Amino acid sequence: MAFIKRTLAQLFSYVESIFEYAFGQHNNPFVSLGALGWYFYWIVAATGVYLYIFFDTGITDAYASVEYMTHEQWYAAGLMRSLHRYASDALVIVVVLHIFREFALDRLRGKRFFAWLTGVPLLGFIYVCGISGYWLVWDKLAQYIALATTEWLDALPVFGEPIANNFLNSTTLGGRFFTLMVFIHIFGPLFMLLLMWVHIQRHSGARVNPPKPLAIGTLAILVILSFAWPAVSQGPADLDVVPTELGIDWFYLAAYPLLDVIPGGRLWLILLGSVVVLALLPWLPPQKPVPAAVVSLENCNGCARCVDDCPFGALTMVPRSDGRAYDFEPAVNVDNCTSCGICAGSCPTSTPFRRARPIQPGIELPDRTISALREELMRGGTSPERIPRVLVFSCDTNAADHLREHGAQVINLPCVGMLPPSFVDFALSRGYADGVMITGCPEGDCQHRLGNSWTSERMAAERDPYLRGRVDKRRLSLVWLPAQALRRRVRALEAFRASLAELNDE
Repeated sequence: MAFIKRTLAQLFSYVESIFEYAFGQHNNPFVSLGALGWYFYWIVAATGVYLYIFFDTGITDAYASVEYMTHEQWYAAGLMRSLHRYASDALVIVVVLHIFREFALDRLRGKRFFAWLTGVPLLGFIYVCGISGYWLVWDKLAQYIALATTEWLDALPVFGEPIANNFLNSTTLGGRFFTLMVFIHIFGPLFMLLLMWVHIQRHSGARVNPPKPLAIGTLAILVILSFAWPAVSQGPADLDVVPTELGIDWFYLAAYPLLDVIPGGRLWLILLGSVVVLALLPWLPPQKPVPAAVVSLENCNGCARCVDDCPFGALTMVPRSDGRAYDFEPAVNVDNCTSCGICAGSCPTSTPFRRARPIQPGIELPDRTISALREELMRGGTSPERIPRVLVFSCDTNAADHLREHGAQVINLPCVGMLPPSFVDFALSRGYADGVMITGCPEGDCQHRLGNSWTSERMAAERDPYLRGRVDKRRLSLVWLPAQALRRRVRALEAFRASLAELNDE
């Protein structure tokens, strides 16, 4: 399993580097797959509402109304139909890529299982909504899908009489069929939206909108595609004639040709087995337990910064329990805490300057304490003579251990968001380094969701706790790169060191 994940991660890294070169790190579509999924959903929903205005549900009226929209009103409803089709296909693409990418980056195990587990039925809803939409057109492709689907459903021992009998000939099909399909195609997406909301409930500040340039560019591509290759029907359905040549939408209908070679019951077992394996992936193998964050009320004034910064909603403010003159205190939900340490980085008492008593912040990780972090910083590292000393803070996911070979002192953290800004001040003002480099996951793609974003804002004095103005920002470098970008990280170190040498010579 680890080999598969490593291989997929390397593949994604290679492809993403190409897209990053073309679009920039912020607008890289691969780091916004989840947000693009929401975006395509809303395009499908909006265009679907418009199309429903002109849709008729009669057996012959359905096809005629779709043909009217496609050819007579090609500039509006026809465009909407094509957008509806292509956005639906794009939704499948980004969701499948999102699943593979989250698996490759190991963002599904341990306490992060919830989003994965709720995402599995979401995939099923996408296919139910998409396939039912093809039925509504009631062309030859819809006829094929209806016959194949009902025969496949008849393989399950749950129906008293074969439901495929409803499609034996034109006289057996009633208007209630379209009423049922419309119901499924309208209420299916509504249930899907509810599940999408549940899907992100453990994510604080979940990003459901892609960057504006990416959204505008994506919509423009869909519109161009819709005008260049508009979605069209494949001739009216006729249950008295078996269709022989059809164009298949492989994004939604890839399983249907398998019914010609695999019995329906066996295909159901394959599908069920695949769903079970997919749902069990967070525990194959299970993640080793890690200690959750702990609160020290002695050093907590209830400022709620840790609650605001927690990426997984693991912290809430509750009434004070120690009798001190503060109204609230943070409470840790150990079932949600991923031990990223971002809460420790947000605590104003996480400062290395304290000397009167041992460092004990209001909240921290019991196995990665702020006190131990200061001791590791003060131990220092080895550096070649006559070159600027660089202290590197990196996250465990994108560990920069290879920079030690280039004379840097490297300290790894669960997430760079765990680093209190005061540690940068401490390292520079006390002479432990000539410069501090913070390196972590690519922009907008933090392994712990918000660590690099919060770090950037703290260092820019845009978020509490912030880096004090007395720190020379020229001696601080923020580098957000993928884990596999080893050479780029080395080049960033050398460029930073060269700039420090110029500062030292001033």
